[in-house]
Amino acid sequence: MDVILLERIEKLGQMGDVVTVKSGYARNFLLPQKKALRATDDNRTHFESQRTQLEAENLKRREEAEAVAGKIEDLDVVLIRQAGDGGQLYGSVSARDISDSVAERGVSVGRGQVLLDRAIKELGLHPIRISLHPEVSVELTINVARTDDEAVTQREHGQSITQIAEEAEAAENAIALADEALAVADDKTAEVEAIEGMVEEEVAERVANEAEDTADASDTDVPISEASDTSKDAETGKN
Repeated sequence: MDVILLERIEKLGQMGDVVTVKSGYARNFLLPQKKALRATDDNRTHFESQRTQLEAENLKRREEAEAVAGKIEDLDVVLIRQAGDGGQLYGSVSARDISDSVAERGVSVGRGQVLLDRAIKELGLHPIRISLHPEVSVELTINVARTDDEAVTQREHGQSITQIAEEAEAAENAIALADEALAVADDKTAEVEAIEGMVEEEVAERVANEAEDTADASDTDVPISEASDTSKDAETGKN
């Protein structure tokens, strides 16, 4: 079905564009929400006659949406929920919960403006996009925690309380492994030093023994000159 867009539709077109859409989408959403008109000749003529007024109204709504967006950006939205140790909620956070929480802080946002693909089912910081106007959207971070203290911790660290706990446990395990490695290294060093000491003692002992053997050998050796004199004395005695 061909329709004339009366406002910007994301991924579809701008105000005044004639686009082709599925009939069901047009009948169930675009036409009843007054976001489009059937692209008949009469509607084309009517739209062109009203274009200036429609554009002025759209500009006013956009400016109002931009002002609201500025307020939403400054909001700190905390939703306290019960959850297990693994961070899974006993229930969920819906688009209505978010719109109600934002409204409690003085900013009116409809449930349909909260673009939530699926319900939030775990603790942590969850960025949510809120559409305030076809041309204006804002990202709001929802802080889902079990207590106010946990919400503060999550905000300061920029991650869920379960992620913080997991990282702390991983750090402790890494430290424990490092300590074990150092202990093993110390044992190895002591073992090497002991072996080196034994080797040094053995070498020293061998050197000492060899020196002693050399000294003994030197004491038992008779000089040649003395041996010759002894032979001569023996011969003289015979004579």
